[in-house]
Amino acid sequence: MSRSSPFLHGGRSVHGVMLQVLLALVPGTALATLIFGPGVLINLSLCISAALACEALLLRWRGRPVGRHLHDLSGVLTAALLALSLPAWLPWWQPVLATIFAIGLGKHLFGGLGYNPFNPAMLGYVVLLISVPVNLTLWPTPGATLPLDYLLHGQLSALDGLTGATPLDAVRTGLAQQSTLPELAESYSALPSLWLVLAWAAGGAFLLWRKIIQWRVPLAMLAGVALPAMIAHMLDPDRFAGAGFHLLYGATLFGAVFIATDPVSGSTTPRGRLVFGFGVGFLTWVIRSFGGYPDGVAFAVLLMNICAPLIDQYTPTRVYGTGPRPNA
Repeated sequence: MSRSSPFLHGGRSVHGVMLQVLLALVPGTALATLIFGPGVLINLSLCISAALACEALLLRWRGRPVGRHLHDLSGVLTAALLALSLPAWLPWWQPVLATIFAIGLGKHLFGGLGYNPFNPAMLGYVVLLISVPVNLTLWPTPGATLPLDYLLHGQLSALDGLTGATPLDAVRTGLAQQSTLPELAESYSALPSLWLVLAWAAGGAFLLWRKIIQWRVPLAMLAGVALPAMIAHMLDPDRFAGAGFHLLYGATLFGAVFIATDPVSGSTTPRGRLVFGFGVGFLTWVIRSFGGYPDGVAFAVLLMNICAPLIDQYTPTRVYGTGPRPNA
């Protein structure tokens, strides 16, 4: 039995929201392609194709309308976020495998769109990172030519001289070898990362302008990374990188704008979003500084996804008409 009106509609559809997020990814995607080569577009093609095929099969198996659910573009967005998180040169089956886990395990296992407790893209990324950790640390040198043997067969020897560790991984490895941060800073250029950060920031500004995301999670996450980094760097500058380093390199800004702002797997209250975002940022810094992985955004997001229901429970929004009344 349906209830009578009035009903209010926000004027937005899932398709429209997802499409705007995809548009916000265009500047960063174009710049990443210029820097790292056509492997970025190859990853996108593989992940999106695998996502559509996997989601269509699972929807048919579950007895859901395939066309309507594919049209909402949620699977395409998940695939795009996953593809942009991966190194540009991976054997074709690795992006496909990660996408299958993201769509099947991260999304449909829990009931589909709106029911997933974990960020599907980060779940697929972590599965691949644990399975083939070496491959995900090899990023192409700007301007290098794509080796066909590696793309088809995954032969790591084909990448000799064509890839290098990310600055985050270089710092983690160098510090383990008793090097200091000033010595390590001379081995990499900040310019490509700076341009990418500006491109992702442009996409974030577009989403804020369109009110697709709110400012709380991105700002809190950036603060969660920057504050402990700044304090640790002041205490031991040879051991801990400063706030600027953590904000510039890795997936910090990309994660703050496009990953941590997922409305389904994150906190839903205004104060809760601040706690959630700061927790993601702080855990990212902890994993980078003391853990075994050079970045840490994906693990931090998944860990805070677990905490999101508890955060919402202790940061409720006051219901209109309740609470203490102002003095007359």
